[in-house]
Amino acid sequence: MAVSMHNMKEANMMKEMDCNKYVRYTPEQVEALERVYTECPKPSSLRRQQLIRESPLLSNIEPKQIKVWFQNRRCREKQRKEASRLQTVNRKLNAMNKLLMEENDRLQKQVSHLVYENGYMRNQLHTASAATTDNSCESVVMSGQQQKQQNPTPQHPQRDANNPAGLLAIAEETLAEFLSKATGTAVDWVQMIGMKPGPDSIGIVAVSRNCSGVAARACGLVSLEPTKVAEILKDRLSWFRDCRCLDTLSVIPTGNGGTIELIYMQTYAPTTLATARDFWTLRYTTTLEDGSLVVCERSLTTTTGGPTGPPASSFVRAEMLPSGYLIRPCEGGGSIINIVDHVDLDAWSVPEVLRPLYESSLIVAQKMTMAALRHIRQIAQETSGEIQYGGGRQPAVLRTFSQRLSRGFNDSVNGFADDGWSLLAGDGVEDVTIVINSSPSKFTGSQYSSSMYPTFGGGVLCAKASMLLQNVPPALLVRFLREHRSEWADYGVDTYSAACLKASPYAVPCARPGGFPSSQVILPLAHTVEHEEFLEVVRLEGHAFSPEDVALARDMYLLQLCSGVDENAIGACAQLVFAPIDESFADDAPLLPSGFRVIPLDPKTDGPTATRTLDLASTLEVGAGGARPSSEADANNYNLRSVLTIAFQFTFENHLRDNVAAMARQYVRSVMGSVQRVAMAISPSRLSSGIGPKSLPGSPEAVTLARWIYRSYRIHTGGELFHVDPQAGDALLKQLWHHSDAIMCCSLKTNASPVFTFANQAGLDMLETTLVALQDIMLDKILDEAGRKILCSEFSKIMQQGFAYLPAGVCVSSMGRPVSYEQAIAWKVLNDDDSNHCLAFMFMNWSFV
Repeated sequence: MAVSMHNMKEANMMKEMDCNKYVRYTPEQVEALERVYTECPKPSSLRRQQLIRESPLLSNIEPKQIKVWFQNRRCREKQRKEASRLQTVNRKLNAMNKLLMEENDRLQKQVSHLVYENGYMRNQLHTASAATTDNSCESVVMSGQQQKQQNPTPQHPQRDANNPAGLLAIAEETLAEFLSKATGTAVDWVQMIGMKPGPDSIGIVAVSRNCSGVAARACGLVSLEPTKVAEILKDRLSWFRDCRCLDTLSVIPTGNGGTIELIYMQTYAPTTLATARDFWTLRYTTTLEDGSLVVCERSLTTTTGGPTGPPASSFVRAEMLPSGYLIRPCEGGGSIINIVDHVDLDAWSVPEVLRPLYESSLIVAQKMTMAALRHIRQIAQETSGEIQYGGGRQPAVLRTFSQRLSRGFNDSVNGFADDGWSLLAGDGVEDVTIVINSSPSKFTGSQYSSSMYPTFGGGVLCAKASMLLQNVPPALLVRFLREHRSEWADYGVDTYSAACLKASPYAVPCARPGGFPSSQVILPLAHTVEHEEFLEVVRLEGHAFSPEDVALARDMYLLQLCSGVDENAIGACAQLVFAPIDESFADDAPLLPSGFRVIPLDPKTDGPTATRTLDLASTLEVGAGGARPSSEADANNYNLRSVLTIAFQFTFENHLRDNVAAMARQYVRSVMGSVQRVAMAISPSRLSSGIGPKSLPGSPEAVTLARWIYRSYRIHTGGELFHVDPQAGDALLKQLWHHSDAIMCCSLKTNASPVFTFANQAGLDMLETTLVALQDIMLDKILDEAGRKILCSEFSKIMQQGFAYLPAGVCVSSMGRPVSYEQAIAWKVLNDDDSNHCLAFMFMNWSFV
């Protein structure tokens, strides 16, 4: 028996060795196996047996050997993909190393230049101090003037557009000056914080310091060929969201194979309180000796010479100083791009409070330089198949939706007369501007559709306003507006907006804050590579509260674009734009965009400014440095300001125009009030002396609850929550409301998750919410896992003893931000009958992590 078992083992081993022995396949057999592998890289046992039966070429091969072939083939494929990936990473690292070496060389030159300047200034100061006559200062001034005269600004005679040689001279000067900025030391560049170089980063981004105008520069890698990169970048309308139109008025080929173009470009104004800018430029495209492709551009002025550009009464002519793109081919494919944007936006022509928008290199970097590089990278990843979008939509279609939303919002904010917009008379209070457009032909081929205009007469109406916000990060505010739509939107107005997509619109609603609240569901549609912009569909779920409201009880859909919600992005504009769509959501769906834009202003500490949220129009009367009461000055000289622009669009029929205008004006005012309340509620500077307190919840119920909270704390702990006469209800509520620690109450139900019902000012700040939205937040959603475990273990103690101390921990605000606290205390709140009413918490010494 033992011998038999031994023989069986030997037979099995021989069989196993026979199956695993090396098999030499013929080319025909390999071709047959490859065909199967293409269809199914991992065939089942039955599929392999079927393969042997159906293919005479493979009839002499064992099924197990076929299995081994497929295993080896999958392994080789995996190794090949990994090798390809590593080669790609290596190419990126080599290219990035080249960029870093060039940047290091530029910085060394800059250091040498600064050392020379420092020595020169020291020598001048020494000379001035050694002199004993009053002429010493004059000599220093004269020497400076002589130095400036050695490098005078070149003056050129007027050059005619029909003279290519004259324009080529301007083009070559532009090329030289652009290259000195892109790779040299012509501009004192300072690297932007957070822009760390790496193979997967956007690149090296820098902004100008101490130069005329404002400038930004970026260097990065993309996996597209130089000619394709140049083609995309020259199409500024496709990626520069502030570009209204770009017309090439003349194209002149040059003898060296390059091209000179005379270009007129119009850009949108970012707010309702400034005039839009336009540019008249010469653009030069050429190839350098090393094979690099260059596209450089500058404004044609009386200083540079060249033809005079077209006049435009609705625009302020801005100047583009030598700017452009240096595109170098990379080994193994792809390109290294150097981008320089250098503009003078004539900041002195705008109100003083808005000048930071036109004097900020950070804003230029975000809006132009980084936007161009991100767009190139987006297209490169879409082309390579790295980005896959659901829903069967092509990336180009989704990108078009984003552009149409942004462009439509810009059109509504600017309201250009040549697009058919005209001003409607106000109601005496000029905080909200109403403009109307009854010219659908102006929108042919744009983001609008003639189907939006009633066939028997009507048009589009836009209500818009701008405000100055204090101490609220734009990203934080827009994120809140996106996630808590019920805090500011009126469902009846949303329904009216959606009616523009239907044959029979509803009656004009009466706008009222908080009317017909609806829940929203956000459905992601697409996002950019670095998640700085989201395209999504929002479903608004309707509810009927009475029989006459049945028409409102239907779901509605919005196409929404959200950008700039990263709080770490310096100088970024945050924006929330949306438009009603119907269920079909066709690729050519008409869009009527409305929304919010929040642009940061550079912090200023050079004078007293308004430290409250207010209508920006009133601020313009006195200016940022105007004479305001000292009580309004921020004691800490901290002033994070931003400009909020709101624009809402509606269709109207001619006989209802005044009704729609009144509704729109009232609605925008109610939205402004809601945003002001939200801004004050979520302001990180909650303890700033310059900010007024949030309004007290002064109902009798609030006074009673405050008395119960105070009394229960004293009964259970034996201590005083604060020193006040417990009979003075209003004073007690005021003390509770302004208590420095976060105090909040939640429901006390055994069969449901505790939901917050009340919080004081510090509690609302900690949760980054408002009293209305507070009731949507559950206790277990803000506590981390450790906090939930501790609360569960202490719950019986709280119910028996009446209170319990909880150790230091971390919780999460409604906006997802972690909040640390040193200690917490929980206690039962008893009503006048000594029955359990709710559970109170006090989080001590809390702060955002």
